Amino acid sequence: MSAITEASTFCIRPAVAADAAGLLQMMRELAAFEGYLAEFRVNVEDLLARGLDAVSPQFRAYVAATPTGNLLAYAVLNEVAFTYDLRPDWRLKELYVTGPARQLGVGRTLMQTVIADARQYGCGRLKWDVLPGNSNAKRFYRQLGGEPVKDWEAWVLQFTP
Repeated sequence: MSAITEASTFCIRPAVAADAAGLLQMMRELAAFEGYLAEFRVNVEDLLARGLDAVSPQFRAYVAATPTGNLLAYAVLNEVAFTYDLRPDWRLKELYVTGPARQLGVGRTLMQTVIADARQYGCGRLKWDVLPGNSNAKRFYRQLGGEPVKDWEAWVLQFTP
């Protein structure tokens, strides 16, 4: 079966412990694309201990998987417990689709699942960041109804290890 044919048949599901190695590989690909691979420190044990096999997970993850178990895409989210309206926010930390799965609807289906689950969970908002020059991502998110935040600036305080 070709990569394209296999990628065209997939399901979206929560990530499980058995996905850790494949998830890590895609996370490294995203880190390379976004330019922070040299600082990337996540390993399989972290993914298991902090989320995929944790009693109190620090993140939730979804994957797009083929019937044979190959991972095509992933989304990682964090929850902000509640805000001014007492509804939680989900923060999309990462969304990545592998090369062979791009333009096949995998990312759209993954995001639609995340959006539906966020609504079902009672979230007030789904938030995410986009690299300024990533026009493809901006176009994709606009098609889903997303829009840039104009009222706030992103700020960070870096802590050295």
